[in-house]
Amino acid sequence: MTYNPKSEFLQEMLSRGFLQDCTDMQGLDEKLLEGCMPAYIGFDATADSLHIGSLIQIMMLRWLQKTGHKPIPLMGGGTTKIGDPSGKDESRQLITTEIINENINGIQKVFEKYLSFGDNSNDAKIINNAEWLDKLNYIEFLRDIGKHFTINRMISMESVKLRLDREQPLTFLEFNYMLLQAYDFMELNNRYDVSLQMGGSDQWGNIVNGIDLTRRLNKKSVFGLTTPLLTKADGSKMGKSANGAIWLNSEKLSPYEFWQFWRNTLDADVGKFLKLFTELPVSECDRLGSLEGQNINEAKIILANEVTKLCHGEEAAISSEKTAHKVFTEDSSDENLPTLEILNTEIIDGISFTQALVRTGLVSSGKEAKRIIAGGGARLNDQVINDAGFMLYAADLQKTPKISASKKKHALIKVI
Repeated sequence: MTYNPKSEFLQEMLSRGFLQDCTDMQGLDEKLLEGCMPAYIGFDATADSLHIGSLIQIMMLRWLQKTGHKPIPLMGGGTTKIGDPSGKDESRQLITTEIINENINGIQKVFEKYLSFGDNSNDAKIINNAEWLDKLNYIEFLRDIGKHFTINRMISMESVKLRLDREQPLTFLEFNYMLLQAYDFMELNNRYDVSLQMGGSDQWGNIVNGIDLTRRLNKKSVFGLTTPLLTKADGSKMGKSANGAIWLNSEKLSPYEFWQFWRNTLDADVGKFLKLFTELPVSECDRLGSLEGQNINEAKIILANEVTKLCHGEEAAISSEKTAHKVFTEDSSDENLPTLEILNTEIIDGISFTQALVRTGLVSSGKEAKRIIAGGGARLNDQVINDAGFMLYAADLQKTPKISASKKKHALIKVI
């Protein structure tokens, strides 16, 4: 992209590495310079929280607001009933309206941490696409909207083509998803004057469909912007660790575990993640990312603190760093470590050390637990356990012992 934007929002997006593609960079730039502009990103409610795989989009909305524009997180109360086939090898399991609404409540808590809500012109607004999708008349929708989509184009979409090329089933229900997502953009433009849809690069086709439909029916110019697919330096996908998703709600993942994930960032990713997931100046992010040897560890602590501060608050960031310092330098346990609570009745006959490792979430399977034990990485109160059949009894658990799967992965076990 050779165009140099003048708007603060696009300048931030470019300098921090958020931008993959834009349908009309100059046109969007000029629109942003006119004043407060509403823009949205869609989030399907498939879980009661979001994980860090969505954090790049959340930070885009945050920067949009910080630069004077109106962020709109669009909850997929309607589209979640179908399921987005993008990037999926198989159909999503359908979930009920009640569960979808519960999930939306959990997701809203995430946005309340990153965005400002209120009555000002650039205050965030959460909208649910069930507002219009639940009321659609099928025949009218096919006649008024369906005529603008050709089967030729729909089967050329990457999300559809992937399934067909692999000879995997794609339901008619999922096939309709791209029509509904395009319809969302048109409705948001009609109802809330939204001019920009943002999303991951896998959503490019859906975004372009929405732009085309809105231009045809609303006779207005609207824009699309996508972020690159974010991967770690080792090629793995962002969003999950070996032990599961890195959730943004503290009820699903403790602030300490969240902090620890960022502290364990690969050296080569530090600068990139600082630019994407913190608000530190770009020059400082570059400086920290260029550090080498032991100095890069200080940059990782800054990264963990800054990201945790945004998600869980400054107190949680400070507490997590103190806990990590105690665990790794003073060999002592701390109450902020993730804790496995076991009922008294469960340990009448004891619990195997292997099972304890799995249940704390420190390992993903008994096989992994046994491998770590055999390699000498498993510890109970810092004492090496090298017997996979080692049993823990009530007496062993009275003082809430620390259990470890490596030098950096710890949890407590508490009998209740």
